[in-house]
Amino acid sequence: MLELKANVREIMGRKTKNLRGKNIIPAVVYGNGEKSVPIQILFSDFEKIFKQARESSLIDLKIEGQGNKKVLVHAIQYHPLTDRVEHVDFYQIKAGEKIAVEVKLNFIGISKAVKDFNGILVHEMDKIEVECLPKDLIKDIEVDLTGLTELNNVIKVGDLKVPENVKILSDLDSSVVSVKAIKIKEETKEETEEEVKKEKGDSEKKEGGNQKGVGDSSVITEK
Repeated sequence: MLELKANVREIMGRKTKNLRGKNIIPAVVYGNGEKSVPIQILFSDFEKIFKQARESSLIDLKIEGQGNKKVLVHAIQYHPLTDRVEHVDFYQIKAGEKIAVEVKLNFIGISKAVKDFNGILVHEMDKIEVECLPKDLIKDIEVDLTGLTELNNVIKVGDLKVPENVKILSDLDSSVVSVKAIKIKEETKEETEEEVKKEKGDSEKKEGGNQKGVGDSSVITEK
């Protein structure tokens, strides 16, 4: 299990800006019926852990003076301009109690419909919600694109393979990914004739405008 060190945070409110300036992220731990605990973690430590954990992996949070807590990353606040992590919410889980989490979809393989028939791969979802015990949490779910062999083929949530001890909560009929044909507009005979008439009309107006301009020019006559 991934481990992350933390300290109880005493700085609150706007003063937390000073922490961020020292590469420290203000955070909070809550859930499981216990009182929320404000904490702080090193930015470098969290960045390293989150690349491996994401939102669906258990983290062993070691809070100095308070022991260890099994948590999930529940929410992250980012700076609107720099995308740097500003705050993290950790949710404490209880062993033996099922939890609902969103699991990332990992797309693998190459679709024959895309490769051989110039289809367009359309991703409808990049994660789904599942329910399971904390010990049965999975990091991601593989979506095999080789099953998309023809245009308009679809992989639905219900087609995904997950372990028996993991229950999918998302709508099983929802589309995860599909292959669409490239749309090419074919002009009808009427549309083509209408376009020719329009171009001819624009040309006549332009010529008429030029002739009118010549007729309106000033003429000097000798007396």
